[in-house]
Amino acid sequence: MTTSPSLLAAQGLRIAFPGRHGAAPARAVDGVELGIRPGEIVALVGESGCGKTTLARSLVGLVPPTAGQVAFGGKPLEYGSRALKAYRKRVQLVLQDPSGSLNPRHTVYDAVAEGLRIHGYDGDERAAVAAALSRAGLRPPERFFLHYPHELSGGQRQRVVIAGALVLEPELIVADEPVASLDASVRGEILALLLRLRAELGLAALVVTHDLGLAWNIADRVAVMYLGRIVETGGVEQVLTAPRHPYTQALLSVLPEAPGAPVILTGEPPDPSRIPSGCRFRPRCPVLASGEAERAGVAEACRTEDPGILAGGGEAQVACHWARAGITA
Repeated sequence: MTTSPSLLAAQGLRIAFPGRHGAAPARAVDGVELGIRPGEIVALVGESGCGKTTLARSLVGLVPPTAGQVAFGGKPLEYGSRALKAYRKRVQLVLQDPSGSLNPRHTVYDAVAEGLRIHGYDGDERAAVAAALSRAGLRPPERFFLHYPHELSGGQRQRVVIAGALVLEPELIVADEPVASLDASVRGEILALLLRLRAELGLAALVVTHDLGLAWNIADRVAVMYLGRIVETGGVEQVLTAPRHPYTQALLSVLPEAPGAPVILTGEPPDPSRIPSGCRFRPRCPVLASGEAERAGVAEACRTEDPGILAGGGEAQVACHWARAGITA
């Protein structure tokens, strides 16, 4: 693992949305420290509603933080239109649904060329579009120029979306559930493409997913998110073969290849406008419910003490009183 400084970093990031009808603000992102190094692939995993997509959109400048900051290359992100336009050449967003990302009235050529035109590209547009499509695995690229999205397969549409990001030669992409809408066979092809782009271009990526199997196949490092916070982070093998947080353990237990019975979490994640006292995972924690935390002498801390915000470095960390007490599952 490289030890170079972060290319993109969330620093004390908080994003709160106003509550309705006088309710407390919803703390969608509640103090996140997360760094992505050059050429590194980080998987951001967690259940739906945990804040992953809000964090991802903030990292590309679409959602300004309530507090804290996003930094790129060590410099805080500015939110003026000119600064954001320059930033988005270097950091590109790839969305989950390629059909929703592509204008049905635009040809493949126009879809990929759109970014070049927005940024006033003065080089050979046709050559740049062809190179991006080729890198995305659509060869020969000229064959796809005049196709419309409805004429392509799901995997081809996702490759067009990726080509639209690559055409600006970014240093990092943020991919929000990039293969969730694809068939299993095509998913493997897109993941292999992302790995090849990292190898060939040195492209870094944040891959947002609920699928820990996907994280295993593609990531260098994993950050597990729950109710607006990173609760466990570390190298992919470290986190996924020896998880320390009960939430990570529960997510892994439901994978088909996992040994033993799955751990079924009760209820849904709490409302982010009403985050529980103590550990935010406390109401659903199987360790607390089973009495293991009581036997370990940390139950009171689980109920009353916030485990805190993890630092943004690459070392293995966990926000859990039980895990920090040295207890293993």
